[in-house]
Amino acid sequence: MFYFSGSVVLAVTFLCTFERVAGKCIPSRCVDPNTCMKSGDGQSCKCAAGYFGDQCDQAVTMNVVCGKDSITISVIEDFFKYYNVGLGSVHLTNPECRARKEVVAGVAFYTVRTPKDQYDFCGGKPVEKNVSHVTYSLTMTSDLQVYANIVRDPAVKIEYKCVYPFIRTVSLPFPVLPVTSETVMRMDELDAEVELSVYRDERYVDVYGGVPIVHFRDRVFVQVSVTRPRDFFNLRVDECWATQTSNPNDTSSLVHTLLLDGCADDETVSFITKSITYRNGTMAQGGQNGVSSTVRFSFEMFRFRTEPHELYLHCIVHLCAQGHGESCVPECKSIIKREASLKEPIEGLVSYGPIRLEVPERPKMNMLFTLMLPMAAVWILALFLLILIYIAKAGNKHRAFDSPS
Repeated sequence: MFYFSGSVVLAVTFLCTFERVAGKCIPSRCVDPNTCMKSGDGQSCKCAAGYFGDQCDQAVTMNVVCGKDSITISVIEDFFKYYNVGLGSVHLTNPECRARKEVVAGVAFYTVRTPKDQYDFCGGKPVEKNVSHVTYSLTMTSDLQVYANIVRDPAVKIEYKCVYPFIRTVSLPFPVLPVTSETVMRMDELDAEVELSVYRDERYVDVYGGVPIVHFRDRVFVQVSVTRPRDFFNLRVDECWATQTSNPNDTSSLVHTLLLDGCADDETVSFITKSITYRNGTMAQGGQNGVSSTVRFSFEMFRFRTEPHELYLHCIVHLCAQGHGESCVPECKSIIKREASLKEPIEGLVSYGPIRLEVPERPKMNMLFTLMLPMAAVWILALFLLILIYIAKAGNKHRAFDSPS
């Protein structure tokens, strides 16, 4: 919306041809109802949308250009002249962001170009975001024209907006540190949530609610997905590795690589491609690396040769804008492609853990029994020999007793 102090109001919405000007006009000259509207008593009038002047016969020509790196507004000079507003008094909310005069096809405009990196500096309003669009709002205004102690002409205040579909470019301008199993990545001005989960089996229905405890050689089923907004990005997992601590960059403990440059680096890793049913009931084909917003893979459980016998997973992920021609699927058979992918700076990190290995305790009684078994055999044999000796001696005594003297 555009506002003027006094009786002048102008409204403009980008991506829409709606413009409204309520300016001073002379009732006796208000003859065209398409450009001028009288009050009920006929004593006053105002110009219809898009017009100004005493007869409301002048069209307000203005243009807002929503560029990739800047926002530009241009308003016809005649509009400002009608309200006695000079170029030197036109600026954005921050007076340092001033207008300049440009002539296009012989017509003069007051123009302000705002680079996105100066949006806040120039007084831009907080960016509005939803799941589909990002909205910037700026204000072009003018200084009051003061004559001695009075003001006769209104100050111009024009609020204009640029509405971008948020799928424009993919950027992660800051590193994302792991926070449990979920992280937030930034794509342009939109926050995208990426989650790493571990499931019990290949159906990907029963997710572990607590710390997963897995046996040797059992498969660990991993899912990395964009949880919000859903189905606006393709997701590629560039690298995954396991550590013994929650620190992904810990150099004091052992590390094992599962995925490297989007491809399996562990012989037991396999990607799972199948129809995916989301929590809201929708279905999509996914699981393969880089083809949808969900990546699924599994690997055989292992342990490091030293304690602790638990794993922490860390994955570097990459967001790709759908429909922008960006190849998101890694070429695992091409060494050149894999080396090139290492140079891509658009990355975020998501971590999960711990995953514990079920290590059955070996009862000490078994070891003791194994050690005692040979000794028991010796004792049994000795006892058997003693019994034989005792029987033999008893037999000798009996024969001696029965023999004649």
